[in-house]
Amino acid sequence: MTQQPFSRPGAVDLSGLQQPAPGSAQAPAAGGSAPAGRSAYAADVTEESFQSLLEASVTAPVVLVFYSPTRVPESTAYAQDVAAAVDGYDGRFLAGLVDIDQTPAIAQSLQIPQVPLLMVILEGRPAAQPIPGVLKPDEVRTLLNQLAQGLTAQGVTSRHQPLSTAPAGEDGEEPATDPRYAAAQAAMEANDIDGAVAEYQRLVDANPADTEAAGGLAMAKVLQRTQGVDLQAAREAAAANPDDVAAQTLVADLDLLGGHVDDAFARLVDLVRRTTGDERNQAREHLLGLFAAVGNDDPRVLRGRQNLASALF
Repeated sequence: MTQQPFSRPGAVDLSGLQQPAPGSAQAPAAGGSAPAGRSAYAADVTEESFQSLLEASVTAPVVLVFYSPTRVPESTAYAQDVAAAVDGYDGRFLAGLVDIDQTPAIAQSLQIPQVPLLMVILEGRPAAQPIPGVLKPDEVRTLLNQLAQGLTAQGVTSRHQPLSTAPAGEDGEEPATDPRYAAAQAAMEANDIDGAVAEYQRLVDANPADTEAAGGLAMAKVLQRTQGVDLQAAREAAAANPDDVAAQTLVADLDLLGGHVDDAFARLVDLVRRTTGDERNQAREHLLGLFAAVGNDDPRVLRGRQNLASALF
């Protein structure tokens, strides 16, 4: 089957289907029918959780799979296959499994013409043409690889939080450092920031789902952007030009490095709220890069995502 290319222009805004849930941009909890229960990055979608799923797509893409156990029994296995494929990308995607027999209002609102059907959502909108029918597992992986590569090319490296906690190792010990990161870490320790960026970029290009490499790349880029910058001059420029994306993102980088993480996030959330079009998208993507640099498990990132969702929706 020919895959649809990754594309965001002209997407239809779905955010008006429901009013946003107060104060939450978190992914919906898994529940309902069985297919999502075995994946850390898949959720069975209910009418109550659907808006939260749209808001979660601000962080990273959500792959919706519409299926019907009664009308098309084989579509249930397809939904399971997609959930399993998404799980292998370590949070780069979240799978939302929509049983249209249990949630007909969602299918009606989105005018789903048939099942099964796969739809990718980013920022509450379709990011590619919906794909009808059953994709083979290798076709699903090809589609996800295309999406991951397109996002990486745009500098978007954020990840979803897992919906369930992975089991600890047999000895309860932290895993040993992967030798693949040795060259990048050595460059960082030697203050060779350009070298570190190149090494981390090589790792991300080889495996867009590598969360550790993506986070290292994001932080190395922050260090690269702030090399030789005069802090006072940067702050004065930002104060004089409150809607200048370059000036504001530079100070956000400096705040992050100075340990003022919440201030960095708040600055860019406010910028997203004030701007439109390309400038808004630049501010949003820069903020997502800072989220990746800090790490998905940090509570400040969770708050920042909630605030970003509020600003966008």
